[in-house]
Amino acid sequence: MSYLVPAEFVTKMVDAGESKVFMSTRDTLIRAYMAGAILALAAVFAVTVAVQSGSFLVGAMLFPVGFCMLYLMGFDLLTGVFMLVPLALLDKRPGVTTGGLLRNWGLVFVGNFAGALTVAFMMAFVFSYGFATDPGAVAEKIAGVGEARTLGYKEHGLGGWMTIFFRGMLCNWMVSMGVVGAMVSTSVSGKVIAMWMPIMLFFFMGFEHSVVNMFLFPFGIIVGGNFSVMDYIVWNEIPTVLGNLVGGLAFTGLTLYTTHVKTQPKRPVPAKHTVKARI
Repeated sequence: MSYLVPAEFVTKMVDAGESKVFMSTRDTLIRAYMAGAILALAAVFAVTVAVQSGSFLVGAMLFPVGFCMLYLMGFDLLTGVFMLVPLALLDKRPGVTTGGLLRNWGLVFVGNFAGALTVAFMMAFVFSYGFATDPGAVAEKIAGVGEARTLGYKEHGLGGWMTIFFRGMLCNWMVSMGVVGAMVSTSVSGKVIAMWMPIMLFFFMGFEHSVVNMFLFPFGIIVGGNFSVMDYIVWNEIPTVLGNLVGGLAFTGLTLYTTHVKTQPKRPVPAKHTVKARI
């Protein structure tokens, strides 16, 4: 399992951020769409396993399979570009502008949401046999999660909104570590192991991931969850997106970039420790 040292993989992070700024609109949307769809499938898979096994831990242990698949295929999540693209701007890569950064974020958001919404509709259709029967225990569980993570936060006002924000920060701290994990090794097995650990942690801890929520909440509304679209947007998606942005960039992107690319000068070796050459 070949391992790249931080100075090497952090440079790859900046390169990746730069490449995403210049990616065509078509490619950006397609890659984001597929990422949103695959992560949505992983979410419903994990919830299904948790409901059928009675163990949320087992579901959390298996959820990272979706994250690994989408990153091995080169697809893009909003949480990942939140962390990577600003590094190319900070590094003053030629042609990388604030406008290009915002364009990338906007396209990835749209693509992720479209992919997640597609899977939400398809799975609601599948569970209910074309909306003809009760969708079952898994759908009921997801609808309950939607209510708890919107109306439940709303009950606490600003404190609830800030709770979601901090959960979003903690989430993308871990998710962005998974994104970096895909770059620390040159072997598939090494990439998968490095990605698996932080993704399992975030899912089990119930942190808020904007793209996962793009599936969970629309699905919950489709199957009859007792909350509205505005509840979802105001009391989950907005604070989650903002938390994801701050957490991924502050805790992972900037810390690695600052200490492995824009490093401080190395401490000089004290004169008493130098060895004088003998003539």
